[in-house]
Amino acid sequence: MSSSATTTKPATSESTPEQVAKAALPTKFGRFAIYGFRGAGPNEEAVALVRGKLPAASVNASGGKKKGSASKKAPLVRVHSQCLTGDVLTSLRCDCRAQLELALRKIGKAESGVLLYLPQDGGMDTVEANESLGFAADARDYDFSAQILKALGATRIRLLSNNPEKVRQLESAGIEVVERVPCQPRISKISRAYLKTKKKKMGHLLDV
Repeated sequence: MSSSATTTKPATSESTPEQVAKAALPTKFGRFAIYGFRGAGPNEEAVALVRGKLPAASVNASGGKKKGSASKKAPLVRVHSQCLTGDVLTSLRCDCRAQLELALRKIGKAESGVLLYLPQDGGMDTVEANESLGFAADARDYDFSAQILKALGATRIRLLSNNPEKVRQLESAGIEVVERVPCQPRISKISRAYLKTKKKKMGHLLDV
């Protein structure tokens, strides 16, 4: 995000994320608006890629004000936790990069959508990151994610996820998930063991 395109929007309450940056982001998956958000907690930072007009939002992918009536179709949303080895270094042990690209491709073809990118501890995959800290295999809290979606106007969504716990937590935080859309890319021989672990330990709905 270039400094010339950066704006600051102060939070109106402790629970409302602060929008700290905004810029246009053309990608091979389509044109997005990219937003930087920061919360009150020490690790509450996230990036949101927004595609199209969100039903109840005051912004759209061109950065302008929304006009007209709300879209009848709920936006397609992916809440993606950072995986350095997968997303950036293209590790085949996990399916993180494949899921990220699949989500971007689907959102890029949708009428509207959001990819919310969240930091992960130590660049490890989800199971390793939590277990190394002595937590359950999936001990993530999606309240901050829900607050960002609310700030963007995405309170009624179609969620790209294989994780029923993510659906439950977002709904508990006030986000209406009208549909869970599977996000399972092609499985490789190397990643199969990791996916079986996610299915067994975290209850992910996977065909492995």
